[in-house]
Amino acid sequence: MLSTAMLDVAAIETVGLTRSFGSSKALSGFDCVIPPGKVTALVGPNGAGKTTLLLILAGLLAPDGGKATVGGFDPVAHPYEVHRVVGWMPDFFGVYEGLTCGEYIELFAAAYGLPSAAHNSRMRELMSLVGLETFIDRPVHTLSRGQKQRLGFARTIVHGPRILLLDEPASGLDPRARIELRELVRAQAAEGVAVLVSSHILTELEEMADVVAFADAGRCRGVFPVRELPNSTATRTYRLRALDQRALLAELQTAGVEASQLADQVVVTVAGDEAAADLIADLVARGVRLTEATVHGGGLEGAFMAMDEEA
Repeated sequence: MLSTAMLDVAAIETVGLTRSFGSSKALSGFDCVIPPGKVTALVGPNGAGKTTLLLILAGLLAPDGGKATVGGFDPVAHPYEVHRVVGWMPDFFGVYEGLTCGEYIELFAAAYGLPSAAHNSRMRELMSLVGLETFIDRPVHTLSRGQKQRLGFARTIVHGPRILLLDEPASGLDPRARIELRELVRAQAAEGVAVLVSSHILTELEEMADVVAFADAGRCRGVFPVRELPNSTATRTYRLRALDQRALLAELQTAGVEASQLADQVVVTVAGDEAAADLIADLVARGVRLTEATVHGGGLEGAFMAMDEEA
């Protein structure tokens, strides 16, 4: 669980949060504490209540019971104060396709009450930040999915929020666009912004997140630093590639390591990162010329699967 120091100042806290839709319970007493200045991954199976939780935290949906505090404010009692400190990026968002990209950002700058004289400069600052400075005068509808996601991220932070709520921000993005988005999110956390991000792409989250909150059946199963996950010592799966794949397979067989071929890669399962480092060092010492060694199944995936099986 999170250390006492990390809990001293909470960006987000929920206590006994409940919400039902008819006879279906989305949240059944959700308790969690989300720290500032960190990227927190919200992980759970479909139907765990993740999107419902984010909507409540954004002040867009009222809970049936319990309480949430976001940036020091109750979203039910003080929704406008919450909107001022929160940046909300849903899975799908409207982009007003009749506007240019620059007009789109300036529209939201006005909506958030930024001084009129600052609209253009803030727009240009953000368009540069997300790598769209050459698209300012281009109609929004001409952008690719990845470019629209970056534009949406610029819109999300136009008012300089202290907390970001991101629901499946990498959905539908190609690998390059995911990397760019991840870098933007990490940069926000480095500036002290609390980021709560929900995604089903666990490998992506593991590279992005400092903290993980596990959701299941409308409850929080725990909030952990990524490096201190339950089952973090569990096995990891690696993909290896060498100039000579036959030599790689032969040396793995000699070392007694079970391996399987996957396209032009060899997949091995080892007992954690230290075992992987030892194996790679041994292969290199035996003359295997490795060109790639990447994690295929990480600690976050292992912890999620273990919790899912326990449920």
